[in-house]
Amino acid sequence: MKLIILSRSEFIYSTARLLEEAEYRNHDVEVIDPLQCKMVMRKNNPQILVYGEKLEKVDAVLPRIGSTITHYGSAVIRQFEMMNTFTTLGSNALLRSRDKLRTMQLLSREGIDFPRTFYYSSEAGIETEEILELIGGYPIVVKVLEGTQGLGVMLLDSKMAAVSVLEALHSLKAKFLIQEYIKEAKGSDIRIIVAGNKVIATMKREGKEGDFRSNIHRGGMGSQVALSYKEETQALRACRALGLQIAGVDLIRSSRGPLILEVNSSPGLEGIEAATGRNIAEEMIQFIEYQVSKENYRKNKYKG
Repeated sequence: MKLIILSRSEFIYSTARLLEEAEYRNHDVEVIDPLQCKMVMRKNNPQILVYGEKLEKVDAVLPRIGSTITHYGSAVIRQFEMMNTFTTLGSNALLRSRDKLRTMQLLSREGIDFPRTFYYSSEAGIETEEILELIGGYPIVVKVLEGTQGLGVMLLDSKMAAVSVLEALHSLKAKFLIQEYIKEAKGSDIRIIVAGNKVIATMKREGKEGDFRSNIHRGGMGSQVALSYKEETQALRACRALGLQIAGVDLIRSSRGPLILEVNSSPGLEGIEAATGRNIAEEMIQFIEYQVSKENYRKNKYKG
């Protein structure tokens, strides 16, 4: 199988692990920086050039697109789609997953529960008291629309703090979400790795002392955890709602059941592989193998 991993660097832990497992399984694999992909559009002949050379005979693409190049990365993925190449992450699915508002709208439509959420834009001002009434009281969590690894997330525990932060964000013409704070979660959440219609790893994350964010990249700790049937079902439904085949789903346990916090289209592997001892990179490569073999069977079957 000819596999392309789209990543800014082969030395990033997750990229390095995926490269290692693909090579171990005897695949022809290459890491390509998406910013080095030049897209050429011609009649019935979409192409991608890398350092002036045309990419040919690619069986699968595994995108690992960073948040700073979301839109260009999406365009590169779309070009592979136009070339009828299997990709684990669709161009539209990437854009959905990076937009927190769109994510919540899609989850809402599908009847998947998450913390009560209010969307704020500087174009439509709103009083702090009205926000408090809609969300249900302090503390509240404020999230900028595009952010990863806990960046752009704030916990506001009083009206004074809320007024100060919201006015500052308003002056910057920022767009953000305001959510209820789930006290019973006590700053912990669960990261679930999904490949296809299967949960392949789970980890409970707890924030470092004094930080309500549980992200491993911000000093949080991870440990193994078992899921309930409802938690597993909610994670799989969330991935389907966004059109994601490989994803990391973050949820919290609340008094009203599991609540989805976020769905990540390029989940990191370092923390969860260390916490669980599972070879998650291998399972992702196996998923791609199955999808490519299924696609090849379909193509050959209809050739007659």
